[in-house]
Amino acid sequence: MARLSGRLQDPGPDTAAQRVVAQVSASAHAKVILLGEHAVVYGGPAVALPVHSLTLTASVTRTDRPLWIDSVLYRGPVAAAPAQLNAPVTAITATLAALGAPHAGLAVRIDGEIPAERGLGSSAAVAAAISAAVARSCGVELDEQALFALVQTAERVAHGNPSGLDARSVVSETAMWFRAGQVRRLGSTFGGVFVIADTGQTGGTRGAVADVAALKAAEPARIGGILARIDAHTTAAARDLAADDRVSLGRRMAETHELLRALTVSSPQLDHLVAAAHAAGALGAKLTGGGRGGCLLALADTDADATRVAAALRAAGAERTWLLHPGDLAA
Repeated sequence: MARLSGRLQDPGPDTAAQRVVAQVSASAHAKVILLGEHAVVYGGPAVALPVHSLTLTASVTRTDRPLWIDSVLYRGPVAAAPAQLNAPVTAITATLAALGAPHAGLAVRIDGEIPAERGLGSSAAVAAAISAAVARSCGVELDEQALFALVQTAERVAHGNPSGLDARSVVSETAMWFRAGQVRRLGSTFGGVFVIADTGQTGGTRGAVADVAALKAAEPARIGGILARIDAHTTAAARDLAADDRVSLGRRMAETHELLRALTVSSPQLDHLVAAAHAAGALGAKLTGGGRGGCLLALADTDADATRVAAALRAAGAERTWLLHPGDLAA
């Protein structure tokens, strides 16, 4: 990830464009939500885990052309970029605007391993890497709050009304507690191993959030009760991580998946993979992210157990799997 320090500093007497560095890059990583999906939209807590093995890098090169973007979806002038790139384009233009730099003369290339629309924070990671690299190309290092503000600007384009969880978690080195914009780093000696499984189906975060809002408006007592139970499990999950209570955490994950199903944000494939994970010995499994596709997160007791669960998930139809080891959660 981009280890950023300093502040969004005044360029001084020289313009930012005059101090553009020939080529620079910055990176961000994926994340998974351990617990708290959807409830976090209503002010509840969430616990997110960094996935350092999945990264995305933005490289910025000085050119004599108009703003340029190079990605797997499109390669060409920013002004002609398709709607799918509105969020990364916003990250470019918002960062240049914040720096007072001209909207020309830079080519931004995006490379990485984070699959899009899977609940792994790809849009936030793209924005974080782009904003950090564009600022760095102008001789500016963004501090945490400046970077967060720019990523949130892009995330509003991608998701409408983001909680801020993804923007914080894709640049966090450790497990993170998030509630109503406030962040607390969670140091952990947790000994379990998490398995991330990709359904191969794109998620539907914006639609799922809208549908939960509609359900809450129609049935405030029932949906409010479900969200309160998710909040309780999330709060307790932070204690489980600290205490290395894998059995308790697994049970909370399984129960939270059922609550998310009641919110209508699961899918047949996610439910199928949850069942496959439990049959293979997982201590718990649940969807992670917005749902309606995307990824599943399972907890195994040991590395050998995790390898077995991952194989079972692939056999059950998961497109790919990744292991998230305890060392990835250390400060």
